[in-house]
Amino acid sequence: MKILVINGPNLNFLGIREKNIYGNQDYDFLVNLIKEHAEKIGADVEVFQSNHEGAIIDKLQEAYFDGTDGIVINPGAYTHYSYAIHDALKSLEKPVKVEVHISDIQSREDFRKVSVTAPACDKQIYGRGLAGYTEAMDVIAEMRK
Repeated sequence: MKILVINGPNLNFLGIREKNIYGNQDYDFLVNLIKEHAEKIGADVEVFQSNHEGAIIDKLQEAYFDGTDGIVINPGAYTHYSYAIHDALKSLEKPVKVEVHISDIQSREDFRKVSVTAPACDKQIYGRGLAGYTEAMDVIAEMRK
């Protein structure tokens, strides 16, 4: 099973930005958590981060051709307005797609409560901290059975 994890803008600043919301663990900690969980569930995983919308879309389109079975995506702020990322996700029928947010977006500012990308995904997980990523990987594994 091949899983692609995509992180959008500012996720590379974990452990630096708004620690009261996103925690003290840095981005390397998250990447290691994902890789360790992938090994545990027998998955090959690629972790990708970009602050650029087009790069995220390019990576999603690559997944169409490279045999990706599941995508975990945290689009960051693009969640709330990127119809381009929505369309890229929507065009991918085969991979299971799970949107993840570290914080509880439903209890934050009003604009964060709306996700334009979630309707193009199979599931949305939010408010579970970094563990939301491993939960998303488990969802993909279960749905691929």
